[in-house]
Amino acid sequence: MALGTDRKQVDRKPADPGRAARGRTARRPSLVRILWTSTIGKKTVMAVSGLIMLGYLVAHMLGNLKIFFGPAEFNGYAHWLRTLGEPVLHHEWALWLVRFVLVAAVVAHAVCAYQLSRRDLAARPTGYAHKRRRASYATRTMRWGGVILALFIVWHILDLTTGTVHSGGFQPGHPYQNVIDTFSTWYGNTIYLVAMLALGLHIRHGFWSAAQTLGVGSATRERLLRATADLLALALTAGFVAVPVAVMTGVVS
Repeated sequence: MALGTDRKQVDRKPADPGRAARGRTARRPSLVRILWTSTIGKKTVMAVSGLIMLGYLVAHMLGNLKIFFGPAEFNGYAHWLRTLGEPVLHHEWALWLVRFVLVAAVVAHAVCAYQLSRRDLAARPTGYAHKRRRASYATRTMRWGGVILALFIVWHILDLTTGTVHSGGFQPGHPYQNVIDTFSTWYGNTIYLVAMLALGLHIRHGFWSAAQTLGVGSATRERLLRATADLLALALTAGFVAVPVAVMTGVVS
């Protein structure tokens, strides 16, 4: 019995330490996956995507304000956007590239926000969710503001980009008149004004949160960051709201 046992032990192949190491290496998650699954990684994605959207909003607001210079200026600006990059790029390629980056930022921002929200709810003690008074004002504002803005984006595209739900007959190539038509209706103004107020609150809290996530915030800079967030929120809200108010009051017609 001893001889048989020894023979089996001799015939058994020694373990390959290299193979075991390769197996551990193959199963090791990538850095991207580690960042994506971590809370700080998701917050970083939200911060970066939020700053991308903020940059777009500033440019979009400045473009919208061209409506105060008349239809020729506003329609000319819209035409310039479609020819941006020519002849290096084909017609509307630059515009579609901006749209692609913006959609990617919106989707990444929304997905991370939803996942972080679910993770936060799962980490709370039983019965905590029913005590709504304990939820912070900023958290509720960001969540519901995000939902309002998501619905607004869908409506805004269907109204002034595709013309699917546009009132008064959508006119391709005549954005000035399309804007006038939209803000000549009570529901168009209501939807837009509510969304812009939600946007202002979202930016006010989101900018400060992004600064904290990206390591820019500190005790000495907190007052400056909060003032910058307030200024950005106020300027963007006022800039966007100025257009429907101007149409309603007859300043732009």
